[in-house]
Amino acid sequence: METQHGMPLKALVEQVGLEVLNASTDYDKKLITTAVINRPGLQLTGFFTNFATERLQIVGLNEDAYLQQFSEDEKRAKLGKLMETGVPAIIIAHDVNIPEGTLDSAREYDTTILKSHRETSELIIELTTKLNNALAPQIMRHGVFMEVYSEGVLILGESGMGKSETAIELIKRGHHLISDDAVIIKKVNSTTLTGTAPDLIRNYIELRGIGVVDVRRIFGNGAVKWSEKVDLVVKLENWNAENSYDRMGSETEEMDILGVKVPYIVVPIRPGRNLAVIIEVAAMNNRQKRMGLNSGKDFAEQLDDYFDSLESN
Repeated sequence: METQHGMPLKALVEQVGLEVLNASTDYDKKLITTAVINRPGLQLTGFFTNFATERLQIVGLNEDAYLQQFSEDEKRAKLGKLMETGVPAIIIAHDVNIPEGTLDSAREYDTTILKSHRETSELIIELTTKLNNALAPQIMRHGVFMEVYSEGVLILGESGMGKSETAIELIKRGHHLISDDAVIIKKVNSTTLTGTAPDLIRNYIELRGIGVVDVRRIFGNGAVKWSEKVDLVVKLENWNAENSYDRMGSETEEMDILGVKVPYIVVPIRPGRNLAVIIEVAAMNNRQKRMGLNSGKDFAEQLDDYFDSLESN
């Protein structure tokens, strides 16, 4: 199921390194629900039509230059009207000096006031990046997620298909485990998905007959990775002679995940097939396709040319 989360304001403040000048009574529980940051230039002039009160507000050098035209009481009144709307927090950037009485107004309107020495544009970029990641729509998928030759490969299939055993073989061959059994997939933008592991099972893998093992302890820190972009989905299924499996690979099938199309292949399982090697080749082939090199399509075109030449003769 797709979910969307709010990011705790307190966590954001700690990650970005903001100074808390005044904390609202609900500071510990306040959630930020949008990654859009607002510079309240219009609002300081008194224009609040279509004002999005859920956005963080940043006061930088431009806003300060505007406020310098007014008396201290007028400055306080303008900021007070902004606080009165219930914005989650006001961030004073660039070490701008806050007008006299601002903190008194903040306590009156129960508004969090934060401060940073960093430039406004730099601060907005970092805040937006962290919020985009934290608020990204996400789903949970049952499967194994590996980084193979720099490709994020999501391995799907019913229980008992050998996903975890294949993952161990891939790890032994120098690739990286991101998650076993459950994968959290986030849509970080309109074309990109990233996968990571739930905190509870990170670095662990379950092997039937052996139990749960800690991959990082057994194979070292280099055997695991925190997250990766989802580049390819590989579904494992039992070989069925009645099914028609792709033998050319000239056309790329896709799976829709959170509205993003991801290349998708089905690998039939039968005795003697080395799944780890197959997935390695699939990852390399997928990377080549992204670079515009499609071996299946090239081979099909060569066949067409060959038969055309026979007909012409």
